[in-house]
Amino acid sequence: MDAPRRRPRWVILLLILLPLWLVGSGGGALWYYFHREKSQVLAEQERFAQAVSTPLLADDLRKIVEVIGERNTAPPTAAANLSRTASMIEGLLGPSNTGYTLRKTKGPAAWPILQVTVAGKNPAAPAVWVLTSYDSRAGSRGAEANATGLAATLAAAQALARDQPKAPIHFIFLPHANDMESPVVETAAKFLELAKASGPAKAVLCVEAMGAGESLWLSSRDVSALPLNLAKGLGAVYGAEVVCLGEDTDLASTLFEMNLPAVRVATRPLLTPDEKDDRLPFAPTVAASTGRLIELIRRCSAK
Repeated sequence: MDAPRRRPRWVILLLILLPLWLVGSGGGALWYYFHREKSQVLAEQERFAQAVSTPLLADDLRKIVEVIGERNTAPPTAAANLSRTASMIEGLLGPSNTGYTLRKTKGPAAWPILQVTVAGKNPAAPAVWVLTSYDSRAGSRGAEANATGLAATLAAAQALARDQPKAPIHFIFLPHANDMESPVVETAAKFLELAKASGPAKAVLCVEAMGAGESLWLSSRDVSALPLNLAKGLGAVYGAEVVCLGEDTDLASTLFEMNLPAVRVATRPLLTPDEKDDRLPFAPTVAASTGRLIELIRRCSAK
């Protein structure tokens, strides 16, 4: 009777090493996953907060009003400028600068809705939404509608980058709000989808026209909206009839019609249709009103 054949030595080694390799590679994969998660958290904490700076605001305003200029859906130059403005927002707030993770949502046309978020200590708490638009009216460089609102919101997002508020703060940049030939209502509806997906909103601040003075003008068709009760020392509350001048075309009014308690934050009434809007704003005034906007956001997120 033949003796049993012995397995080759390499087969025995393989049977021993293969399970060890599987265990080791699985452990390595788990380590890499959790290490990557930790690195992402640290990256979020390493955002670069930038205090409000008049020279930087002046530079942003100059770029939006004079370098970029008219920005809306009118082809070809204004449409390209709208895309350039979206790229500017992404560059200023994204990983290579302020350090935010920037979320893009496809809008109703070719331009994105841009979002960055300051996480709240209580992620489930109703959020504070800070909205602005990055377009202009047709035929206009859009200084007050809405370069000043855009520059102020950018500066606020940079200043609050390392804050640890009680409630989350979402900064939203909309491509359509001032050009009535663009899908303004559809863009507002798209934002409403984003807001509803995050649960009830604590406050919705629509920022525009921040260059006429230092004090904030707060107005809303929802008289119980939280920000209206937090304006002490920052500005005053005005009736919609004073601010809108009979026109309900502002973003806050549009959102109110969609059952969202939006508050317009500005330093003046709406621009009239025949009002020229090409003059470069005075940066120190915008810097002062931006400081008040930041304080209002902090008050809203602390409640």
